[in-house]
Amino acid sequence: MDQTLRRAIETLADRRSILVFTGAGISTESGIPDFRGPDGVWTRVDPAEFTIERYLANPETRKRSWEMRAGSGSLKAKPNAAHKAVAALWKTGRMVGCVTQNIDGLHQKAGLPAEAVVELHGNAHETTCMSCGDRMPTTEVITRLDHGENDPHCLLCSGILKTTVVMFGEALPPVATDRAFWMATEADAVLAVGSTLSVFPAASIPLEVVRAGHPLVIVNQGATEFDDLAALRIDGAAGSILPKLAKALR
Repeated sequence: MDQTLRRAIETLADRRSILVFTGAGISTESGIPDFRGPDGVWTRVDPAEFTIERYLANPETRKRSWEMRAGSGSLKAKPNAAHKAVAALWKTGRMVGCVTQNIDGLHQKAGLPAEAVVELHGNAHETTCMSCGDRMPTTEVITRLDHGENDPHCLLCSGILKTTVVMFGEALPPVATDRAFWMATEADAVLAVGSTLSVFPAASIPLEVVRAGHPLVIVNQGATEFDDLAALRIDGAAGSILPKLAKALR
């Protein structure tokens, strides 16, 4: 066994309320690109175009946003070994929960119960009306796109439809944020996976655990903003590392 992995296991061995914090890097092995990597989404798309203000004001922005959502393949993605390892760790009773920056719903698909997951940035599988609040599966909107609608509106009130994904300029959902900070106060360690830990306020969640004096273990390909705060960092693919880590902690 790799010495760094062994040290990670030793660091978490006596912990009983581990908070798992995940970012885009845990889902890249499911075919979903990350945002800030060398081939990330923001290397091909200007993030300034996808503010909530532009989305609400500009039909062309909404059209492009729906086209990207329909063509990304993320709605059909399947969980990989890393997602399944997090679910396996939960079943041991040694996790307080999982806070994720991801919008793909893959933790739940892997078997993590909904009550154990906090989605800070929303979920691409769910769409809401910005006027009346009606909710529906995003697949229903995609079907309307397939039938020729470029900018589908609410069938109840004609309001603008938008996935529950948090856009630039939007606040994080307050209920999810409160749950995430509660998990952080209950945690006795944090395992950060596939995140550069550079996006705030999301990165405040693992930071809260560290400030309470508990260890941070990072699994990520490449450096993160919290490397100097970590008990240790494992550089590698989550799908290779997490199953070994979860198995050892059972």
